[in-house]
Amino acid sequence: MQDTDQSTTGRGGWRTALGLVALLGATGGVQAAEVAIACGGGGDGDYCPIAARAWAAQTGHSVRVVTTPNATTEKLALFQQLLNSHSRDVDVMMVDIAWPGLLAPHLLDLSEAVPPAEREAFFPALIEANTVDGRLVALPWYTDAGLLYYRKDLLDKYQRPVPETWQDMNETAASIQKAERDAGHDEMWGFVFQGRAYEGLTCNALEWIAGYGGGQIVDTDGAITVDNPQATAALTEAASWIGSIAPRGVLNYTEEEARGVFQSGNAVFMRNWPYVWSLAQREGSPVSGRIGVVPLPHGPDADSVSTLGGWNFAVSRYTDTPEAAISLARYMTSAEVQRQHALNNGMNPTRIALYDDAEVVAANPTMTVLRPVLMNAVARPSAVTGEAYARVSNAVFNNVHEVLSGRAEPAAALETLDQTLTRLKRRQW
Repeated sequence: MQDTDQSTTGRGGWRTALGLVALLGATGGVQAAEVAIACGGGGDGDYCPIAARAWAAQTGHSVRVVTTPNATTEKLALFQQLLNSHSRDVDVMMVDIAWPGLLAPHLLDLSEAVPPAEREAFFPALIEANTVDGRLVALPWYTDAGLLYYRKDLLDKYQRPVPETWQDMNETAASIQKAERDAGHDEMWGFVFQGRAYEGLTCNALEWIAGYGGGQIVDTDGAITVDNPQATAALTEAASWIGSIAPRGVLNYTEEEARGVFQSGNAVFMRNWPYVWSLAQREGSPVSGRIGVVPLPHGPDADSVSTLGGWNFAVSRYTDTPEAAISLARYMTSAEVQRQHALNNGMNPTRIALYDDAEVVAANPTMTVLRPVLMNAVARPSAVTGEAYARVSNAVFNNVHEVLSGRAEPAAALETLDQTLTRLKRRQW
């Protein structure tokens, strides 16, 4: 954890942000406070320090920007260390969408500061994901959801429609993969995704299971729902891809390995997050101008479902400056800050109205696809499982990985997962 220079930005970016709408910011005679905010890694893509300094300049408060590790696991470990020790070193924290349940006992309830009418401006699933035991513990800043990328040129070449079901995707991927290999493209695969035993596989598995009508693994009331025929069918379908339309190496892929294969032109379809679009379309990319993006496929009798991703701002309950810290969190998630974040950094807003902003949408074409996806997206069961979520996710991705690896049958793995989750629930999550 490192404090950064709060007096200058070196880029002049905060001057642009100074035009943003004021949000409960003026000190109004109240003594100015210093607020410490934990942002990202501090690189050029980190808009958090720019916006935070704009809030300080606008309100008369001061801000101390704290850089944190880029890796999410290291960032979480740092926050847990600080919060468990009741540290006052950080007042406002940028937290992953899967962390509210883990950190909730240490975070302020923002419900009174953000009335229901204001919360309705955000996508409902994001507010739900940040609400733990009726307490709103974080405000959504930018969001992600799983999407299906596809090679538009190859589907046109072979006159195949964009698939709507996983079975259609499997069939189309196999057909084009074979045709391309017959034509000499030996490295072509039909589909790549995040298959390593880690959090990304939990996200994929939730999409498969929920997209087959098999529930959300653990529902919002804490009921364990994972052991059912629809979930078995979903994992059976996914296991059939390995070594067929997906390389066996996908069992060790994270987001970047999947992107590498797809962006190099060696996959027909890919499941990934919205960040890939701008990278795949940039100058010099082998697939630039040749790709499309749509909601994820689904099972035969269900709807498309995507797992929520994204980042939020929370306020430590150990802060000495709660009013100023809440003011900063609200400012960071305001419509104008999110608008600038989308225009300057390509991040997807969490406020619904910004998806009707023509300038923002023009700068982020995936938003057109993402809006309906977010309306039907599901959160990982982190809020309801609380501090046990890491163990819950570990059980999910390890059991699913066993299925994909061919070391366990889907029905048996889901029964084992159900038993593991039941034991965790007995310990009050």
